[in-house]
Amino acid sequence: MKAMKQSTLAVFIKAALFSAAGLSVNATAAEESGEDKATNSQLEVIQITARKRVENAQEVPVSVSALQGDGLDAYSSAGMDIRFMNAKIPSLTVESSFGRTFPRFYVRGLGNTDFDLNASQPVSLVVDDVVQENPILKGFPVFDIARIEVLRGPQGTLFGRNTPAGLVKFDSVKPSQEFDGYGAVSYGSRGAIDFEGAVGGGLTDTVSARFSMLVQDKDDYIDNCVPEFGDSIDQCKLTKDVLGGYTEKAARLQFLYEKGDLTALLNYHVRDLDGKPIVFNANLMDTGTNNIRAGFKNDVVYQDAASRATQQVESEGVSLKVEYDFDAHTLTSISAWDSAEIYSRADVDGGYGASFLPNFQGPGVIAFPAESADAIPEHDQITQEIRLSSNFSGDFNYQVGAFYFDEDLIIESFSFDTLAGGIQNGYAIQNQQTNAWAVFGSADFTLTDELKITAGLRYSDDEKEFFAERTQGPFGSGTTEGSANPSDSHVSWDLSAAYKYNRDVNFFARIANGFRAPSIQGRIVFGNDITVAKSETINSIEAGVKSDVLDGRGRVNATVFYYQMDDQQLTAVGGGSNFNRLINADKTTGYGFELDTEWVLTDDLLATINLSYNNTELDSPGLAVAVCGQCTVTSPTFEIDGPNGPEKRALIEGNSLPHAPEWIANFTLRYTKELENGEFFAYTDWSYRSEIDFFLYHAEEFTGEALFEGGVRAGYAWDSGDNEYEVSAFVRNLTDEQVVIGGVDFNNNTGMVNEERFIGAEFKIKFF
Repeated sequence: MKAMKQSTLAVFIKAALFSAAGLSVNATAAEESGEDKATNSQLEVIQITARKRVENAQEVPVSVSALQGDGLDAYSSAGMDIRFMNAKIPSLTVESSFGRTFPRFYVRGLGNTDFDLNASQPVSLVVDDVVQENPILKGFPVFDIARIEVLRGPQGTLFGRNTPAGLVKFDSVKPSQEFDGYGAVSYGSRGAIDFEGAVGGGLTDTVSARFSMLVQDKDDYIDNCVPEFGDSIDQCKLTKDVLGGYTEKAARLQFLYEKGDLTALLNYHVRDLDGKPIVFNANLMDTGTNNIRAGFKNDVVYQDAASRATQQVESEGVSLKVEYDFDAHTLTSISAWDSAEIYSRADVDGGYGASFLPNFQGPGVIAFPAESADAIPEHDQITQEIRLSSNFSGDFNYQVGAFYFDEDLIIESFSFDTLAGGIQNGYAIQNQQTNAWAVFGSADFTLTDELKITAGLRYSDDEKEFFAERTQGPFGSGTTEGSANPSDSHVSWDLSAAYKYNRDVNFFARIANGFRAPSIQGRIVFGNDITVAKSETINSIEAGVKSDVLDGRGRVNATVFYYQMDDQQLTAVGGGSNFNRLINADKTTGYGFELDTEWVLTDDLLATINLSYNNTELDSPGLAVAVCGQCTVTSPTFEIDGPNGPEKRALIEGNSLPHAPEWIANFTLRYTKELENGEFFAYTDWSYRSEIDFFLYHAEEFTGEALFEGGVRAGYAWDSGDNEYEVSAFVRNLTDEQVVIGGVDFNNNTGMVNEERFIGAEFKIKFF
């Protein structure tokens, strides 16, 4: 049937987005979207920039996975933040004890559980060619993204500091002369509303622009039930809708200048989040097990400080990427400034009262109250990269460049007397200044028509100046101060080979060295120690095959790897005097494999099947950490004399790394069928993550059960005039499986659970 050329709704969305971007609605109609699609029943060719050049992913000698298109749309449904990537890619997990604001990435088991706001991570996040170092910058929402790439193994040559485990790389959709845009609105469980949209096109013959925005809103829905002193849990005072909500706004504005051999891309991005922190549940696990306690409800908490919980984040940044093509060479400059501010206050113990007040009853009673807040009032990150890349048509090409990083960070930590109504009783401030620079080079050699060699080298220099001071000590602990000034330099390298066995099969092998600069932990609002972890280094070897099979209807990529990390930086959290400390393990080893496959089962049915195995082991005889107060520790333990009496320590020799599952598997299936004047589609995805430890030691309660989650998205898409329309319904966590995904070990058996089932519907329009 014939439809009107342009609906009133389409005109409205175009006008609203273009008005915000400062563009005109009257633009030349674009050709089909630039997304690569399977043609003639063959899989698409995936182009990536893992080595800072546009290359076919099948020919790059690196273990890399890309996420884009339908999979990316489905995973990010339901207002999900960046944690939606957890277990969606082989050897990658993501978790957070801050909720939407502070993601922690793990690749091949290597990551960092440190929850301080200056925590460094061995997995780097690069967004639009700019490294996002501070953990709050890493939580920027995912919208209008063309592709996500995950590079496994050390990436210390081209991407530099703090990439010994790997790299997660986001590339947003860029402006072009072609007019296009989209708008999508969804509504789902608990009253969640999400809007996402973008519009772009040419302003002049040489300047184009693109404006993207995201608005997510969810009201508080978690009730708080707190008994009065002496009351039973059945007599608790119920306060409705105190936790669980958020309002998230983010936008990105880009201008692209293209004239002759010169291109310049200006990118401004901003974020504002007003919400509540992740929910902590006291005594979540039954003693001696990791089972969630009977009667647990994910929309009810038992806290005495829930009414004061808040989380507010603001961040912004600007970058300028300039490239000039000299025919045989391309000169690239990337200048960027980013800044983040946060204030997050939570009832960290997740409960109420205290064990020394025995008249309290019910599931929320805790050993002692712990209400705290952390803030970044000031933060500035400046980065500058410049590189020269050759464009020779012969058997040799290279890249050389330099990188500069400067960060100034202030952190505030607060504690509060919950039993006195939340009066502040502790305050500490940290200031950290980081300066780093590097020079690097990489060269590609074509030895034969089948064999190519790549070699890279980088010299890095890193220095930190740190000062911390406690001016108010909780419970009369007094004041203290301290400082640290660690520095180090290192030469990272890699050598890889790619062998083209035939047109469809490529073998590769790679050895690489990576480095993470010294880290500092000065969270002294409770403890007195400033700890410094010295540099960690890694040597890694991997080999694999990348193949297209069945005449392009299938793709099988497989990698095996082994690594040894020396002086791995670890975070120990526990009671006594060991509240939060950095330590180094002598040696950590890991080995395993990754398997990425894609299949065109029929002209209407596409599937992916991915699998990874990671075995990690700490080899550090005698290294011991503090343990939980009420949990069942199964690691070997001994006691030491602490400032407040005997303290238990656990030996961690032979343990696997925290949040390092041995197995990750995921499966997707997409079905499409022409129907009437449009297309019906159905998409399902399932992911599995095996059992994990939350901490460095083993404990029954703090062992996370295997997590198996699935989602479904189905709908109908059709064209009308110049526009494409789509309506769909979706479900995330289809089986509503609830498991413990993280814990707080210094107080009682407090934990966090994964997101509950989410059901929603979406309407989307694309215009050209």
